[in-house]
Amino acid sequence: MSLRQKAAKYFNNHAETSENHWDPTLTTRYYKTTKDKGLNTLEQFFKGSHEYRFNSLSKEHGEISVNVEKGKKAFIVATVIMVRPYQTAVDFSVTTESLLPFDFAYSTRLIQKLYTELNKELTLIETKTM
Repeated sequence: MSLRQKAAKYFNNHAETSENHWDPTLTTRYYKTTKDKGLNTLEQFFKGSHEYRFNSLSKEHGEISVNVEKGKKAFIVATVIMVRPYQTAVDFSVTTESLLPFDFAYSTRLIQKLYTELNKELTLIETKTM
């Protein structure tokens, strides 16, 4: 990881996953599930947790939006896309709300935590780096 990448990780208030991300912990994860089951799993997880406040679900776009209520405030958008039968991609976008323009990698750690929780519920197939 270059100095510029480290600075981007720690001195930013936004993080999101992508197919070819320079940070391997922020690459898209693929699960052995359907789009609907993936959305339902995320919906139940967020609604069942006291840390998050569920905002909306768009089944047509495969997106869920939530707010973090406990600790640092943040806004999360989860995107679920079925790329093949029983191969569904899940991406997260997290923006931390703070007075400072950076969150010391809180948004990155939150994405890592969300993937860890999702791995308990769904069968992980792969990431681009695996």
